[in-house]
Amino acid sequence: MQPTDKLIELIRKKHEVLVQLRDMGRRQAELVKSGEVTGLLKLLGVKQHVIAGLQELELGLKPYYAENPDARVWRTAADRAQCAKLANECNALLEEVVRLERSGAEQMDARRNDVAAQLNQAHAANHVRSAYSAQRRSIA
Repeated sequence: MQPTDKLIELIRKKHEVLVQLRDMGRRQAELVKSGEVTGLLKLLGVKQHVIAGLQELELGLKPYYAENPDARVWRTAADRAQCAKLANECNALLEEVVRLERSGAEQMDARRNDVAAQLNQAHAANHVRSAYSAQRRSIA
């Protein structure tokens, strides 16, 4: 097995994991939008494991990042082209995953702020009701 065979294998796995993370990011946005907290928490737990898997893959890829790509020996030109194609797709997927994460964080912040505002309104309404009830009792 040539070192480039291992590189192709790692890049394929990375591609698969990034597709999973992209799909999870899309699902996360749906769950945040719908307010499904239980589903969101389950998804985030699974997502953490997938991210840990990506980190392991990155450790395996680290030695290849230090190499000169032009000095690598490939079995075929098709293998080299396939690996380059997958690596480019990985970069695009990673950008999308990061964009989805940012958007998801913004959506969760907005949702949290909405809930906080609703709680404040409910608290204020309860305070007014209590004051009104106290005033009615003192008049009677």
